[in-house]
Amino acid sequence: QVQLVESGGGSVQAGGSLRLSCRGSGPTFGSYAMAWFRQAPGKDREFVAAISWKGSFIHYADSVRGRFTISRDNNARGTIFLQMNSLRPEDTATYFCAADEQMGRWSPEEYLYWGQGTQVTVSV
Repeated sequence: QVQLVESGGGSVQAGGSLRLSCRGSGPTFGSYAMAWFRQAPGKDREFVAAISWKGSFIHYADSVRGRFTISRDNNARGTIFLQMNSLRPEDTATYFCAADEQMGRWSPEEYLYWGQGTQVTVSV
C-alpha cells in the first residue's frame, strides 16, 4: 500500500510564491516517478510537472514552465517538492501529488497512486 501526503498549500497574492511538499510512504512504495497535477473547480485535472525516480528527467506543462520547479529529496526519494513562483490567479486549484512506476506519463488516468490534495489560492 502506498500513501501520498501533500502539504504547503495556502493563499497568496498574485506574484507571490508557495512551496508544496509531497511525502510518499508505505511498504510497497518503490522507485516511482512522481508528479503534480491540479484541478480547478469545474475543470478537468491537469498535468503540472513530473520527475523521475533519480531526478534526472523532469517535464513541465507549458503553463508553468519557467515559474514552477519540481525537485526530489535526494536523501528521501519518496519526497518531492513544487516551488511555485510568480503565481497567477489562474494557478488557483487543488494540487495533487501522484506516483507511478513509469516516467513519461502526463495523463491523470495513467497514475496509480494519489494524495488527497492541497488547496492553492492566488488572489489579484
